[in-house]
Amino acid sequence: MSLRISWNELFPTKWSVVIFIAYMVLFINQGILVTASQSSTSTYSYNTVTVVLLTEVVKLVVSVSIYCKDNAVSSLLHETKLHIRVMLLYFVPAFLYCLYNNLAFINLSAFDPTTYYLLLQFRVVVTGIAFQVLFKKKLSGKQWLSLVLLTVGCMMKETDMSSDKKNSFTSTSTPTASQAGFHFSFNALLIVIQTVCSSFAGVYNEYLLKADGADVNVFVQNVFMYVDSIICNGGILLVQGQLYSAFTWEALSSVFTFKVMIIMFNNAAIGIITSFFLKNLNSILKTFASALELMFTAVLCWLIFGIPIYVNTVIAISIVSYAVILYSQNPVVNQSQKEDKQTEEEEDLLDVSSA
Repeated sequence: MSLRISWNELFPTKWSVVIFIAYMVLFINQGILVTASQSSTSTYSYNTVTVVLLTEVVKLVVSVSIYCKDNAVSSLLHETKLHIRVMLLYFVPAFLYCLYNNLAFINLSAFDPTTYYLLLQFRVVVTGIAFQVLFKKKLSGKQWLSLVLLTVGCMMKETDMSSDKKNSFTSTSTPTASQAGFHFSFNALLIVIQTVCSSFAGVYNEYLLKADGADVNVFVQNVFMYVDSIICNGGILLVQGQLYSAFTWEALSSVFTFKVMIIMFNNAAIGIITSFFLKNLNSILKTFASALELMFTAVLCWLIFGIPIYVNTVIAISIVSYAVILYSQNPVVNQSQKEDKQTEEEEDLLDVSSA
């Protein structure tokens, strides 16, 4: 079996590699930064929904600024009015990402970053199915095998092969058996919900970028996403009865601290880079990037904190690496409607010339 890697299909441009690496680095940072902002009891001294909302505001400001650098504000308003249907469609991924981002804070208070990223890898199969349903592109047997191997590799990471059993939770206290069982079951359910949100939001967002929104400027689409996300997070605060109390001076003072601000800006960068990722690459490759984050997180924890790497970690890295090589032999190449139309026209010309 040939193991030739189709690098040109995986990364069509040199910027694709930069986007891929930046995406991984930012996500690794996010898990570590959020955990570092917690108290000794794994709780937050700030309103996490407010942080998510303000992060969306930062993303909105950045997107508007970049767009208006080459275009007038009136042009943005015209594009919004012209593509109002696309903006409304963005409420679907915006709501899903809203849930995902808020659940990230909740789940990171229950699991350490490595375990958290591990459990999120169950979105692999969900993403593959969603990719087939929305884009009507059947994944090959080799692609499914690579996805299964990736999942097995991530599961292997959590298989404890050491004599020293480690607690998976970040809490320093030892819960009772009943508390631990309920705690894990409840947060396992939240992880499942977060996984589904991540998978369908990513694939649906890619669908908008390359289908209904193929003719819309990527920064305009970002504006649609972030405006909708702000509304969704505002809705959560309203339901919680904290829409006003969340923006008092006392509440905001706990948010505008260095350790929280850096979370906001890192997460904002993730949002911006994700849109470029989906525009230039695809959700399946995004899933592999997320899986590699798990491995790099384990290595960084060893280098920085001295947490040992056991045999299961080495095995997991080997399985995931092989899965990446296997996938790269036949990557999913998804084109926008413009590219599809151009390809069809080229094929028609070839048919005519060969007739």
